[in-house]
Amino acid sequence: MIFERKVIYAQDIMIFTGRSRSYAYKILNQIKAFYGKSKASLLTIKEFADFHGISVEDVETSVLGKPK
Repeated sequence: MIFERKVIYAQDIMIFTGRSRSYAYKILNQIKAFYGKSKASLLTIKEFADFHGISVEDVETSVLGKPK
């Protein structure tokens, strides 16, 4: 069975946006607040993509190196 990672981390956001670690954490916290999640909760790649209006495939390709 193949497991695919569904959670997005600050490092992933840094890779995707080309921005700093502090910016990545700021974005994570904004998305968590938008979805009503606690600071300790994890965010999915889908939640990140939906929040920004981009496709999940684009995020996965950039961050996880998955082909389209």
